[in-house]
Amino acid sequence: MSVVVAKIGTSSITDDQGQIDVAAIAKFCAEVAGLYQAGHQVLVVTSGAIAAGLPAIGLGGDRRPTDAVTLQAVSAIGQSRLMRVWDDGFDRHGLVAGQVLLAPLDFGIRQQYLHARGTLQRLLELGVIPVINENDAIADDEIRFGDNDRLSALVAHLVHADLLVLLTDAPGLLTADPRLDGEASLIEEVQEITAELERVAGGAGSARGSGGMASKVAAAKMASWSGVRAVIAAAHRDGVLADAVAGRPGVGTVVLPRPQRMAARKLWIAFAVDTAGRIVVDDGARRALVERNVSLLPAGVVRVEGAFQADQAVEIVGPDGIVFAKGLVRLGALALAGVVGRRTADLPESMPHEVVHRDDLVIVP
Repeated sequence: MSVVVAKIGTSSITDDQGQIDVAAIAKFCAEVAGLYQAGHQVLVVTSGAIAAGLPAIGLGGDRRPTDAVTLQAVSAIGQSRLMRVWDDGFDRHGLVAGQVLLAPLDFGIRQQYLHARGTLQRLLELGVIPVINENDAIADDEIRFGDNDRLSALVAHLVHADLLVLLTDAPGLLTADPRLDGEASLIEEVQEITAELERVAGGAGSARGSGGMASKVAAAKMASWSGVRAVIAAAHRDGVLADAVAGRPGVGTVVLPRPQRMAARKLWIAFAVDTAGRIVVDDGARRALVERNVSLLPAGVVRVEGAFQADQAVEIVGPDGIVFAKGLVRLGALALAGVVGRRTADLPESMPHEVVHRDDLVIVP
């Protein structure tokens, strides 16, 4: 038995007018039911609340709102309508769906993380299909996933999944943009996601979705660091979920898991939190952070870039300007700039001694 997280995006469950495509969801539900009947546990991550909400209030097309507050309101309208389609789709196969709305802090705060994992595990034990979405109606623009690809990778880590399937409107990651290169071909297997592959993935996808191939590759990278195999594949392909579980060649792009699994909080810091600035450190500090797993102290800081606040995420770069770590700072940029290069004994007593504590620090290749 495998635990499978299957993510399907807005572009794959909406029609050309941007409205929910009931037939597409029905096809997906049938495939999930097939996995369930074969003894697998399946969690669904879905987008589409805004697409479901717009027609209910006579918006969409050229009248689609762009301001965040209205879109949050529309998602509140659409979430129940979207869930109704999922309920109906699974009910045809005798399955019960359970709605779960998550926010980024559910992964960054230990107690919330345990609550989320406990709920999802209990739903699976009850034979329910969890249908997961970001809690868009109340999401803070400064603290959100931005797309459900990253959310699905975090869920895969949360439930110790064996497989993450990222369904899209493309057959997988291609060697080039097929709109520009007629010779573009499918990359069937990836052992390590490199900067070059991320460049190949390009930018955002369709106008209806918030992700695109770049976000799929980023999510697959997260899954790989979690020890989870990931498959990027076409949602319209017949039997795509069964083929992904079975590991059939050509199903899409398979991203192999890394041998070492990253802790949940560090995965969240590395991939799910946007950076607010940079801290430049000297070579001695870089070696200490990379080789000895220590905290970053003011003595090793050379320069501060950006206007970040305490508890925000920053990139940490060496003298060569190359990013080698990311972490949550305990000092804001202004306070840190005032103590750059100082030894711990010279710091004010009320000031945190660590710029970034080792528990909040991730070394990135």
